[in-house]
Amino acid sequence: MKKNSWLVMPLLALALIFAGTLIAVASDAPDVITLNPSLWAKHTKSPVEFSHKKHHDEYGVACTECHHKYEGGQNVWKEGDPVKKCEECHNEPTIRGEKRLAPEQQKLNLKLAFHNNCIKCHRKVKKENRKTKAPTTCSKCHPRKKK
Repeated sequence: MKKNSWLVMPLLALALIFAGTLIAVASDAPDVITLNPSLWAKHTKSPVEFSHKKHHDEYGVACTECHHKYEGGQNVWKEGDPVKKCEECHNEPTIRGEKRLAPEQQKLNLKLAFHNNCIKCHRKVKKENRKTKAPTTCSKCHPRKKK
């Protein structure tokens, strides 16, 4: 065992450093994120309160389900890469009839990016477990504003 310890100890140290880095990166995000992009000057619905902590820690949603950077049709974003605000890339303004936009414009439309990603996943979860609290209606994500 002593002969191989010179190899095992550095590998163990590297593994611990890597694990610590992943934990630190995941914990850098706030527990709850308010999705209230500046791109939407006037909201007709209330902003969404998104629990990053629940999605990551409790539900086990992979980081790449939301965070992405596409090159050649592949998501090349890796955990630990810089995280941009959604509207930095999805910067097409919301318009009436946005679903009639060309597919490339739809990908850059912020409203469609949020809705396609969130609702598709929530509907899938709801289909697998009818008792889940995954919201699938407008008012569950956008509660009425209190007067």
